[in-house]
Amino acid sequence: MSRLAALLLCVLLALAGTAHAQVGNDTAPLQFRDAAEEARFHALAGELRCVMCQNQSLADSNALIALSLRREVLDLMREGRSNDQIKDHLVQRYGEFVLYRPKLSGHTWLLWAGPLLLLLVGGGVVATIVRRRGARPVPTDEGQEW
Repeated sequence: MSRLAALLLCVLLALAGTAHAQVGNDTAPLQFRDAAEEARFHALAGELRCVMCQNQSLADSNALIALSLRREVLDLMREGRSNDQIKDHLVQRYGEFVLYRPKLSGHTWLLWAGPLLLLLVGGGVVATIVRRRGARPVPTDEGQEW
């Protein structure tokens, strides 16, 4: 058993030596043609979610895929595509998750209605508890001196 473990450890160490960190090809900042293009880009990147970080916008993420997606968004903008066309393109590749505000549809209705439903259910539970406590008489303690 120990020989098998030693052999496995040697194989894993040999494979670890071949692993390399992911190196970005071009990490230079994006160059915009004018202020209008930059403003449109930042507005659009703020509405898109990084597919790796999941809790950051495309504009805020430092992940390598976010850098690649920012470049892709800029290239699509320069091709003359509208914001909706760019979003549709990214949704086709990565799914509705890439949008911070997904469109209301059959499979996203719970996402939009969920907070309201949760608030209503929570309010109903609180109201029920308050009613039940109000209906019970408060016990008096005769031994207590006030």
